[in-house]
Amino acid sequence: MSYTLLVNKSHTLSSSYVPPYLTEARIPFHDPAHHEKTLMEKAAAKSAAKLFHRAAAENVTLMGISGYRSYRRQEALYRNALQRGSTAVAPPGTSEHQTGLALDISCASLNFELEESFAATKEGKWLKSNAPLYGFILRYPRRKEHITGYPWEPWHIRFVGKTLSLYLSLTGLTLEEYHDMLPDSSQIR
Repeated sequence: MSYTLLVNKSHTLSSSYVPPYLTEARIPFHDPAHHEKTLMEKAAAKSAAKLFHRAAAENVTLMGISGYRSYRRQEALYRNALQRGSTAVAPPGTSEHQTGLALDISCASLNFELEESFAATKEGKWLKSNAPLYGFILRYPRRKEHITGYPWEPWHIRFVGKTLSLYLSLTGLTLEEYHDMLPDSSQIR
């Protein structure tokens, strides 16, 4: 699996796509164990466990909210959002959660909700500073909505591997901008 895989509204996944090495992430989740949301791609799950372990060692309590999400589950979430008049949920096939490389994180002070205010919490600040050290990027940064096609989500991290996460973090580039720099980004997929 390519950890640089670009998934967005222009680069979609098929309804049959399932990551090859899904495993239960050994991190605290708000939902019970053995739920689809607690799965991640194997390398991403291992890095997430190291990230959460380091956070706990520094008295920062992170909580996993959603890892893997199947096409079918995304389809149901999208339909429900449209019925409520919301366009904040990604259409099926366009969610990074389907890759098993994405993880939404929250904390107790927000009642484990996914809110922009997460960025101002101790947990959100710690995550922003430390996620790249474990191969994760904050996938949808503030003021990059016009590039990513998604609103700012300070709770959504994406595994891309340590080298790329550090590079993107230092340069401030998004995954879309990184792909645009490549001579033939179609080979990355």
